[in-house]
Amino acid sequence: MVDRGASALSLPDDWPAHPDPILALNRMGSFDWDLDSGLFHMDAQAHEIFDLRPDEFDGHPESLACRVPAAEGYRLDTLVAQAMKDGSENYGAYFRLRCRDGSLRWTHTQGYIRRDETGRPRRIIGIVRDATQELSEIATRRERAEADEARRQQTNVVQLTTAALAHARTVQDVIDVLKDTHGLTHLGATSLVMGLVEADRIRLVAEGPAGSFVPGTRVTGIDEPYPMSEVVRTLTPRFIESPQEFADGYPVLWPHITDLDITSAAYLPLIAQARPIGAMGLLYSDRSGFSADERNVLVALGSSIAQSLQRAMLYEQEKDLATGLQQAMLPRTIPSVPGADVAVRYRAGTAAGTLGRDIGGDWYDLIPLPGGRVGAVIGDVQGHDTHAAAVMGQLRIVLRAYAAEGHTPAAVMARASVFLHELDTDRFATCLYAEADLSTGVVQVVRAGHIDPLVRRPDGTCRRVGVEGGLPLGLSAEFGRLDYPVGTLELDPGHTLLLCTDGLVEQPGADLDDGMRTLMALVADGPDDVRELADRLIDAAGERDGDDDVALLLLRRRGLDAPQSGGRLQQHVRLGDPEALSGARHMIRAAVRAWGAGERADEIELVADELITNALMHTEGSAVVTLRALTGSGRRVRVEVEDSSSALPRRREAGESGVSGRGLLLVERLTDVWGVEARGGGKCVWCEFLVRERA
Repeated sequence: MVDRGASALSLPDDWPAHPDPILALNRMGSFDWDLDSGLFHMDAQAHEIFDLRPDEFDGHPESLACRVPAAEGYRLDTLVAQAMKDGSENYGAYFRLRCRDGSLRWTHTQGYIRRDETGRPRRIIGIVRDATQELSEIATRRERAEADEARRQQTNVVQLTTAALAHARTVQDVIDVLKDTHGLTHLGATSLVMGLVEADRIRLVAEGPAGSFVPGTRVTGIDEPYPMSEVVRTLTPRFIESPQEFADGYPVLWPHITDLDITSAAYLPLIAQARPIGAMGLLYSDRSGFSADERNVLVALGSSIAQSLQRAMLYEQEKDLATGLQQAMLPRTIPSVPGADVAVRYRAGTAAGTLGRDIGGDWYDLIPLPGGRVGAVIGDVQGHDTHAAAVMGQLRIVLRAYAAEGHTPAAVMARASVFLHELDTDRFATCLYAEADLSTGVVQVVRAGHIDPLVRRPDGTCRRVGVEGGLPLGLSAEFGRLDYPVGTLELDPGHTLLLCTDGLVEQPGADLDDGMRTLMALVADGPDDVRELADRLIDAAGERDGDDDVALLLLRRRGLDAPQSGGRLQQHVRLGDPEALSGARHMIRAAVRAWGAGERADEIELVADELITNALMHTEGSAVVTLRALTGSGRRVRVEVEDSSSALPRRREAGESGVSGRGLLLVERLTDVWGVEARGGGKCVWCEFLVRERA
């Protein structure tokens, strides 16, 4: 070997006549090589290093061949010749000497080339020394450094693998981390196998590479003669250090893996909370045996993998429970609705690393109602856990019950709020309830802290329908504010009503209004079919990978192929609420035209308005107006106005200048029949109009 770090020697011209005593003290011999005469002078220490007596050396370099092996001598001659040729001032090299007893030892030489004024080499002076101990120390340091580096790399692999496993949520995630090119392959494993304990069996969940699967080992018993079974039984790692040891210890398995050229293997029990949950095997084709450090690293790795597996198995159990609970709480089926196409979708949020967060309180429901009406519900209970899902299930049931009982939309929402407030929970919920009469297209909407609905027209344009809202359910009862304004919109044939939870709208770092505009653009560009549109929207939510759940309900009103009968609409009108009165008039106008009242439409509107006004003025309370399309002995439109007063209306004659008193006269003159019915503590004034059959 060549000493690239040789430096020029600073020696006097008459050296070695007066050799530096420091050389002798450091057990270094010196030499003086006269290139003109070819004589090679060595001092006594140099003779000792070359293991030569003075009488055994005649001063010629060739005589050293008895101590310098031919290959070493050729290398030294080449080195010195090159140094003289290329103008170097010095050279250095390690070489081996053969001692008198035939043993070899390392020696180091360093020479300084003296040249004349023309640059011709004339003399080489230098030193030789025994380098055995030096190189031994260097080799020891190198081996120690290599061992430290190997240990560092192995520890680094464990740390990297452990860090990657920290993000694994499922058993498959754990397997993917282990089989990743930056995972266990850095430890040099040729093949990986892993199994999980199920009762008294081990089920294989991972093997690699492709083609390494052993038939009959997909499921094995813990008492069978396989290495994974053994480490599960004994809870002790098994290190196999040679093919023969493998063949002798596991004769059933060995013939099936001989093609993999396995030379050693490490099987590790995966232990969590003092019980085995599985086992892992690492098979090698380029090593024999395991050092103590390597065994410790692999055992530490097995412990980390076991913890990750246990966490993943617990997560999957929680997820299965959450999914089952969610499915139980949401409607199993959505009923078909005559005159409408309906699509519903639900997507769980992805709150990574948190058990039980794949379930939430978002829900949808579709409630068939009498008279061709349908109730559509969308809501979101606060929180993302099983408790939120449980509250959601109860709330969904009571909302359905209140709607089916025939309560007005506002009453449905108010009763649901009281119910949630009286539950033993601190959760609140946002909700939107839309009651649609598909024969008229009139939709009454009540909103409790929820986002507004959207309506998509047949031409694809989409608009946000602003609906005045009340407090979220639970909070409105707590603060004593149970008033829920009822908004009215018309859903023409081909129009689609979209209800959703905020998980479809909210985006990290974006304003809610921006999210609504993004959603409207997505709806506008989507397909006409409600099922395809629902898929498009839920896929878009999945691409965002948001933490929140998403519930979605789409209802598209179809065109009416034949006359429809049995329609029913209802509106709650409060005293001193001009918007509610205006909404009731809008509902009446839309309904009588949709039902084909023809020339009697204005009369129906006028009488209904009169009855509502009378109820508000004379009872000083609220009124409930109901419109029905009746069939039987001719087509009829029935108007009912219910109030809380038991006092019956009286017919009065108005004077010439009177501005009141003509109400019942107007009702009697314009209607075909009318009457008054007692309703609990109040009454209902009703009237009917015969309308012509549709052509």
